[in-house]
Amino acid sequence: MKSSTCIGISSMKPCCRFLISYKTSSVFGFSPPRKDRSGIRNLSKSLSRVVDRRRFHSCKHGKSQIVGYKCVADPNRRAFSVSDSSWCQPRVFRGSFHVDKGRSRGVLVIPKVASDFRNHSTSVEPLVNDKNFERIYIQGGMNVKPLVIERIETGNELVKEDDTGKNVNESSVNTNNVEGSNLAEPKIEREVSEIEKEAWNILRGAVVNYCGNPVGTVAATDPADKQPLNYDQIFIRDFVPSALAFLLNGEAEIVKNFLLHTLQLQSWEKTVDCYSPGQGLMPASFKVRTAPLDGIPDAFEEVLDPDFGESAIGRVAPVDSGLWWIILLRAYGKITGDYSLQERVDVQTGIRLILNLCLTDGFDMFPSLLVTDGSCMIDRRMGIHGHPLEIQALFYSALRCSREMLTVNDATKNLVAAINNRLSALSFHIREYYWVDMKKINEIYRYNTEEYSTDAINKFNIYPDQIPSWLVDWIPNEGGYFIGNLQPAHMDFRFFTLGNLWAIVSSLGTSKQNNDVLNLIEEKWDDLVANMPLKIIYPALESDEWRIITGSDPKNTPWSYHNGGSWPTLLWQFTLACIKMGKPELAQRAVALAEERLAMDQWPEYYDTRSGRFIGKQSRLYQTWTVAGFLTSKMLLQNPEKASLLFWEEDYELLENCVCRLGKSGRRKCSRLAPRS
Repeated sequence: MKSSTCIGISSMKPCCRFLISYKTSSVFGFSPPRKDRSGIRNLSKSLSRVVDRRRFHSCKHGKSQIVGYKCVADPNRRAFSVSDSSWCQPRVFRGSFHVDKGRSRGVLVIPKVASDFRNHSTSVEPLVNDKNFERIYIQGGMNVKPLVIERIETGNELVKEDDTGKNVNESSVNTNNVEGSNLAEPKIEREVSEIEKEAWNILRGAVVNYCGNPVGTVAATDPADKQPLNYDQIFIRDFVPSALAFLLNGEAEIVKNFLLHTLQLQSWEKTVDCYSPGQGLMPASFKVRTAPLDGIPDAFEEVLDPDFGESAIGRVAPVDSGLWWIILLRAYGKITGDYSLQERVDVQTGIRLILNLCLTDGFDMFPSLLVTDGSCMIDRRMGIHGHPLEIQALFYSALRCSREMLTVNDATKNLVAAINNRLSALSFHIREYYWVDMKKINEIYRYNTEEYSTDAINKFNIYPDQIPSWLVDWIPNEGGYFIGNLQPAHMDFRFFTLGNLWAIVSSLGTSKQNNDVLNLIEEKWDDLVANMPLKIIYPALESDEWRIITGSDPKNTPWSYHNGGSWPTLLWQFTLACIKMGKPELAQRAVALAEERLAMDQWPEYYDTRSGRFIGKQSRLYQTWTVAGFLTSKMLLQNPEKASLLFWEEDYELLENCVCRLGKSGRRKCSRLAPRS
């Protein structure tokens, strides 16, 4: 049965509908002839191809139907758009679904419609020399009203309407998906255990849709949680293991949507008490909210509501969000082979804005990033203000990612040079001053203080009495680790698991240092893993230290939450580090330990007590990144060749850029010689 095609175009305001004028319409790359109706048919086919490529809903039935969603720009938020000479492509932040009494209806935005899809603003090349680009991106772009497709019918696939009025595609229904999700059936060819099947169901149940497309996963889906606080939001750092699980399973759409939507949020105005942070700041999280549509009865709209720290505990900006975003962007390209996303002008500019924040000149004498307490995974007061290892390791990883992805031209060559210089300086700084083992601790124990000289050994004026009593007996003869923080007259000797694991993954440490970290974890398994992998920090702050450093935080009591709690989500990072260093058996041991308890305990966020025996006293159940971390670990162990796409080997080119050679005086010893030897 042949079906007619009807296309209606409407502007954003008002909601009246009208057809394209033949004389002036060239927005799709061509002008239809005045009397030949083949132009309309060609336009329909072009739109159908774009709709299919963008995976928007399309309808074909015996009658004309209205499908999809309508994305509306928020007048109270500043957005940006990128355009080339022929087509303005608005980046939309809000969606609305208009409900008509008597039948299901809605409208669908096509943000990119052109006869040649590849040649319209998906690559950095066409606009690389456009001097007006930075102004367009930063100042909010061109105020172009997007076209809205009102009715589309195609002959490619059968779409029917079920009893609930929802459009159902018979060829792609996934019974395991959360309702409304566009994610495909798991593409797992290996045998899957019952625990893994349960984990996949939980992960899919956490998927959030925006304008009919998946954009991320909420932090937790605990059905018994009456006060979710911000656990019903999509966090950038929390979504990373979920994204890797989907990518390793062959499902890239949700990750691409997440990267693009969070990129759009980057340009929004963010203000706390009349002060705005830097332009490149990424949100900590965002939420899809629904609100009544003004002036239209029985209609609602979907709104992206980001949190840049103005609602966070302590009002701290999420420094790690932008770093995780860059790391995930590289992982998307490596796993899918789709590098066109990295080459887009808006994505390239997003990377540059994040790096501009991180590489801005300041008063600091060190190449490490200076941050406040609570600016990363440890988002409460835990004494990590200064130069915490976790931020430095993620910073180093993001710099290496950016070095791979940035398009080198006249506009970026200075930035690339700055990246190379910072990588060289940061690797030396961390390897030389953050590393401790038995030999180094003995050296610190014999330090002289108050040395005033360029040849000083005790450069940071560390007092030997700072060496904690627990460390003297705890440090093994074989093995070592990177300390948690370094500042003048202060070394934080606590073991921070995430920072040490990412030092291995990114090759921030030397090969020997990386091996020694895993040797220490194996040697101190009962302290760092015990009944549940892995301790976020070891040891916990207790007594007066806990009262002074945390401010008597009731959530960070000793051996709970961030203060020595056990976090299963660290499992995937541990697995990645073990595979890189040729010790997959360590990861398998930890995964097997977690597999025994996680499903039985309903996938908690963290565990309490020194050995991780109890579920955390305030732990949410069905925590998404606990589930995703477990699944990602299982898939990495099953396909170690995929793991090689996610870590870095030593970059010997960086070792040649040693700043020690720039002057006659300065450092007498350089850690860069160790890897070469």
